Amino acid sequence: MTFSIPDNPFGDRVRTRLTDEIVAWLTTVDADGTPRPSPIWFWWDGESILIYSKDGTSRTKNLAHRPEASFTFDSNGTGGDIVILEGTAVVSEDRPSTEIPEYQEKYREWIPRIGMDPGTFAIGYPVPIRFYPKRLRGF
Repeated sequence: MTFSIPDNPFGDRVRTRLTDEIVAWLTTVDADGTPRPSPIWFWWDGESILIYSKDGTSRTKNLAHRPEASFTFDSNGTGGDIVILEGTAVVSEDRPSTEIPEYQEKYREWIPRIGMDPGTFAIGYPVPIRFYPKRLRGF
């Protein structure tokens, strides 16, 4: 089954958020079955979501044994504009973040705010993760 975002007002909001939002949440599941949400930076390529992680995090360890994950956005502050993507996430073979121009452009202003430049960010967050959505829920 191929994932697609609906062609309606909700789908339009989802596409906008996938393009414009800076922070989202990736929830993985640990060995005990406990959900482990983490705030993440991401880039949507129209089919999957690219995330970069520090090496040795619980996020990457969790994905090694259980790829099921969810990707969510915060609400609009009043309980609306909920977006939940369910799918799988895997450590991928993507290039470093410095070699993904779209990722660099999206976070050009944000990387310096955490005391890094693109090169130090790529060193500090060397593990690429791909999230493949299978189901969309929200309103």
